[in-house]
Amino acid sequence: MENGGWGYMKTSQGSRKGLEERYYNCELQLHEKLLQKMTDPVTLNVGGHLYTTSLSTLQRYPDSMLGAMFGGDLPSARDAKGHYFIDRDGPLFRHVLNFLRTSELTLPTDFKETDLLRKEADFYQIEPLIQWLRDPKPLYPLDTFEQVVELSSTRKLSKYSNPVAVIITQLTITTKVHTLLEGVANSFTKWNKHMMDTRDCQVSFTFGPCDYHQEVSLRVHLMDYITKQGFTIRNTRVHHMSERANENTVEHHWTFCRLARKVED
Repeated sequence: MENGGWGYMKTSQGSRKGLEERYYNCELQLHEKLLQKMTDPVTLNVGGHLYTTSLSTLQRYPDSMLGAMFGGDLPSARDAKGHYFIDRDGPLFRHVLNFLRTSELTLPTDFKETDLLRKEADFYQIEPLIQWLRDPKPLYPLDTFEQVVELSSTRKLSKYSNPVAVIITQLTITTKVHTLLEGVANSFTKWNKHMMDTRDCQVSFTFGPCDYHQEVSLRVHLMDYITKQGFTIRNTRVHHMSERANENTVEHHWTFCRLARKVED
């Protein structure tokens, strides 16, 4: 009985470890699928003009028509090639899309279609763009500026393993907000052994092939920490490279922004 009891305990511990491993695998897969969905190219046919952007850009303002359409709350039409079709002014959509990308409206000095662009903004129900066209003034008070934080994940993958094996991952935070970098260095001591480099404007963490679940956990915690400092995600992007015959490199980037008040010297 006693030996049987110990055997049962060992089996239970092994099962628990297996469950934890499967949990981290599922978490990694869900995280990657969500990220891929948000950064994969989306092609729109607007009045016969084709535009390619990301899902995260189109959902920048969730309360807008595009936010509802690509969030699944509104039906969407497709053209003969499968592109999303919107029966609106094609050339003017360029300015709408650039506003979604940057939250800034920069028009040519000789632009003479403001009234038409105002109608497009009203159709797409992008409230900040509507307000700008109604009262063209700086989006931010003159005594403020925008602080930026870049978070990047560079992951090298083996081409020939099945399932795909992570060889190494590097997480890097880049910003001129030194208090945020100091907060990361002081608040994430659990991952100190992975901290590879600390520079004036950068902190990096490196993870080996057996640490991918820790990298996912750190990435989630870093994004949460950055947003709690008042930053919001401006955009996301992904880049795929094939540098070596047996490796693929995938880079994910997140840009966070917040307003700060200027301090006079």
